[in-house]
Amino acid sequence: MSNEDEADLIFKALGHRARRHILDLLKVEPLTTGMLCARIPALDRCTVMQHLGVLEEAGLVVAERRGRERWNHLDALPIHGVHERWIGPYAAYAAGMLSRLKKAAEEDA
Repeated sequence: MSNEDEADLIFKALGHRARRHILDLLKVEPLTTGMLCARIPALDRCTVMQHLGVLEEAGLVVAERRGRERWNHLDALPIHGVHERWIGPYAAYAAGMLSRLKKAAEEDA
């Protein structure tokens, strides 16, 4: 799979508020699917499982079987990759523009 295809899967996964909520919950601690369902009562178990499937496909969630339980763990590495490619460089660019604007305003004053 190409890097662009992987990025598409990550952005698709992050594009839904329920999936972002699941990631927020898993950021605190790994949870079983049942625990996730209990913490998101607005969604039925089947819907939670579908969202977990999208998150797994994007590499954002890793599932671990322990007996009958399925433990879901956050894998933040793909999000870090998005930060390195998109957020960091754009933030640096914006900060540079603001710095130049401030300098120009101070010179005019």
